[in-house]
Amino acid sequence: MTRWAIVLLACLVFAAAPVAADQKDPRLEELFAQLKTAPDYAAARPAEAAIWGIWTETGDPAVRILMGNGIAAVARRDYRLALEKFDQIVKIAPDFAEGWNKRATVHYLLGLYPASLSDIDQTLALEPRHFGALSGRGLVFIELNEEELALESFEAALAIHPNLPGAATNAKILRKRLEDRAI
Repeated sequence: MTRWAIVLLACLVFAAAPVAADQKDPRLEELFAQLKTAPDYAAARPAEAAIWGIWTETGDPAVRILMGNGIAAVARRDYRLALEKFDQIVKIAPDFAEGWNKRATVHYLLGLYPASLSDIDQTLALEPRHFGALSGRGLVFIELNEEELALESFEAALAIHPNLPGAATNAKILRKRLEDRAI
């Protein structure tokens, strides 16, 4: 075998090797530190994007395909198909937090709020810093008219990602609404 053939074979082997990341990836510590210290959302966006990228990485080719198909189905608003894909993910990869989070999102979009909350709980059990799940929990609580719990959820998300726009806006609105009621 020639030297170039060996190099090519090595490249093919390493390129095909699954890369596992998800919520256990050691790169997350520095990225979460960057979120905390970013002066504004523009400065936080690169760390946020990197975190989302890591959370969706998986070493399992089947999960990778299901995740892509599920995300594409959500983009097309085919929530029933998306739910099928994310159901499969949580069955074959129950320790993959983003599978639970994506399914929680679809449950929310379908108005299945208790199921969404259950999946958010599972997401947070696996990745307690999941600011997306915390913010999503706030949205579910708004739908359930549980404004105090919604505010707590948004504030928990902001404790992790202080510049998260949706959580900041919703927390501000809820604080004002709850203050007005207290008067």
